[in-house]
Amino acid sequence: MDRDQARKMKEQLAAFARELAEKHGVVAVPRSLGAQTESEAADVVRAPTLALGLVPQAGGGFGIAVRYRLGIPRARSIVRKISAEIGPEADVRRTGRIRPVSELGPRPPAPTSQADGDTDRRRPLRPGISIGHVGVTAGTLGAFVTRAIPGGSDRAGDGQLYALSNYHVLAGSPEARPGDVVLQPGPADGGLAPGDRIGELTQVVDLDALEPAYTDAAIARLDRVPVDFDYPVGRVVKTARALGGEIVGKVGRTTSVTRGRVTAIELDDVIVGYEDLGALSFDDQIEVESLDDQPFSRGGDSGALVYREDGVALGLLFAGSESGGPSGKGLTYANPIDQVLEILGVELAREPPGPFA
Repeated sequence: MDRDQARKMKEQLAAFARELAEKHGVVAVPRSLGAQTESEAADVVRAPTLALGLVPQAGGGFGIAVRYRLGIPRARSIVRKISAEIGPEADVRRTGRIRPVSELGPRPPAPTSQADGDTDRRRPLRPGISIGHVGVTAGTLGAFVTRAIPGGSDRAGDGQLYALSNYHVLAGSPEARPGDVVLQPGPADGGLAPGDRIGELTQVVDLDALEPAYTDAAIARLDRVPVDFDYPVGRVVKTARALGGEIVGKVGRTTSVTRGRVTAIELDDVIVGYEDLGALSFDDQIEVESLDDQPFSRGGDSGALVYREDGVALGLLFAGSESGGPSGKGLTYANPIDQVLEILGVELAREPPGPFA
């Protein structure tokens, strides 16, 4: 199938899955669930949810990605019927619970080298290091961004430099407000001293339990602190839409540089369980599996930029599963980076403002 045909089939299958759930007496999981406590979110995420997306095929074209978490035996029969409708172009995987990566399993102890991660206090700031809201544990500084002045020229900016990461890293809860302190390293890594302040929360993409979500993202305006713009692949300033099959990398607070492959794109109804927000449904997501002996991401890697081998950014890492994938090490999920930047009204910083260099 070409992409348009695959998209049309995906829409039809989503409606078919809802019909099957009702027919079999399974409570169909709505696009957003609004569970208010961690235990409620955990119960909902263990329900027979079904995410559908596109998967690239070796001979060209696309098949249908079917991702599910098994909560009750009848869910298996629904998956079988969906797969039968798709035929040989079905790519079916069981993922386990999906959670924000900062909440995914215990964090390993502070690493001793950058090859193992980066939880230390770092000046200049650089992508991949520990960062967090003063009331959060720790996540990853994904990239430096700038934003335009409304009504200005295409290259006009406000003269400020911002750190890009996830909502659940830079804000963490609905109680967070613009102006809240952001620390490097994050609080879980000892970032509590006055000198650990690097900026303040500026803007978040609201996560509403009543609406499908697309991004888990936020920015923090940086103080006049030194920065280093280079990633392990050099400065990342270009973006692209993931097409599936790309070899990608990321640099994160916990696992540093890891390699993976984009295994699915345009995944809808990816249910992610948040401790404070409950279970939320995300559309149009990117799935990545590890190519290394370790998972592509672990707790604390939230907010990392996912980039192609040629240094072009594809996504903002935000969630993962505890199991799933061919190796059983779990799968990682990322928001399309172009959508993140558009919603926030920012772009990857191209030139460091003088005071920040």
